[in-house]
Amino acid sequence: MMNQTDFASLGLAEPLLRAISEAGYTQPTPIQAKAIPVVLEGRDLLAAAQTGTGKTAGFTLPLLHLMHQNPAQRKPGRPRCLILTPTRELAAQVEESVQTYSKHIPLKSMVMFGGVGMHPQIDALRKGVDILVATPGRLLDHVGQKTLDLSSVEIFVLDEADRMLDMGFIRDIRKVLAMLPKKRQNLLFSATFSEEIRALASGLLDNPASVEVAARNTASESVDQAVYMVGQKQKRELLAWLIREKAWHQVLVFTRTKHGANKLAEYLGKNDIPAAAIHGNKSQSARTRALGDFKSGKLPVLVATDIAARGIDIDELPQVVNFELPNVPEDYVHRIGRTGRAGSTGAAVSLVDGEEIKLLRGIERLIRRRIERAEAENFVPAAPGTHVEVSDARPPRNTNRPGQGRGRNGQAGLRTGHEAGKPRGNGPRGGGGARGRSRSSASGARD
Repeated sequence: MMNQTDFASLGLAEPLLRAISEAGYTQPTPIQAKAIPVVLEGRDLLAAAQTGTGKTAGFTLPLLHLMHQNPAQRKPGRPRCLILTPTRELAAQVEESVQTYSKHIPLKSMVMFGGVGMHPQIDALRKGVDILVATPGRLLDHVGQKTLDLSSVEIFVLDEADRMLDMGFIRDIRKVLAMLPKKRQNLLFSATFSEEIRALASGLLDNPASVEVAARNTASESVDQAVYMVGQKQKRELLAWLIREKAWHQVLVFTRTKHGANKLAEYLGKNDIPAAAIHGNKSQSARTRALGDFKSGKLPVLVATDIAARGIDIDELPQVVNFELPNVPEDYVHRIGRTGRAGSTGAAVSLVDGEEIKLLRGIERLIRRRIERAEAENFVPAAPGTHVEVSDARPPRNTNRPGQGRGRNGQAGLRTGHEAGKPRGNGPRGGGGARGRSRSSASGARD
């Protein structure tokens, strides 16, 4: 591993170092220290890094350096660099990163995604841009209308490639690749190196350098994880109780479906906990407004589906809640990776009913540890028929290690009614973190 002490030692141009300093960063994160020198050498790169590790600056900084060092005449509708992202939110955040670091460099960039009018995008393309950040669908719309020409692309970045494949973008990606010039530099970033990603990389990258900043599919050690065993019908009440009891002020809640996200946000709102849902069916303006209010701390709860949350980047987010466990264990790792970033602590709580025990065991096998079982000792549901008996006494095979407690008698449950007063165990730590900010100070450039 490289031992870099500051951004200047990475060889970046002075205008970039000035922008980095003005943004409040002093030291590169591990992915930045590894990726930036590789990109500056002009090599292709395959990088495994989740959102929150500083990966966006890991490719925006060196590509800005390369384009600054090799200026070229700007041509209408023909960008020199293309950054492809899976979601609108991520595209907007990558473009924000480009704007932040290019403020002292005469380069023009733009972001392009669906859900908004094409004409402003067409006008911007006509004026000429150096760096284009786009989602696949709208990009291909412009190519089809001949308002965009990809034949001058020198650097191609495929960001969050694993999510691209999950969302079914493989055909669109191949269409885009066919339009790019054969001679170009390629950078592929993915949260994990699955077989599908390696197959995609083999057809895209030329003798790439490979960097990885975390062991494959491991949950962050800085995230305090806990599980509440609870019946499905009591989940909403328990979540509202936890938010009040723990004084959580900034909570990202995951649901499996868009409809579920809407219903949960509506329930919390009716119980005097301001919340908004964010998913693919929401208009772009509604998504942008909800995300902005959540980042600023104005909105305490944001309810999201996995795909919609992929681009959410909030430094020092204190709390993540899995209202429902994901069907794919790796998605659990992605979800809890929203908190506990870059040295800050965070907490992730999962509400698990009897039907989700198999999913929980799959997650515990993946992360090779048993997640602490917590109890809401003073929680008494208001609805009738509230007694809940949910047990997961059988531990996953070969997952217990010394120092990782299993709770009393190896099992735990949500006790309600007359059982609630019995003192047993401690609840999860959480909710005491600093209010989320759009960027943390002096620790490393963020996505």
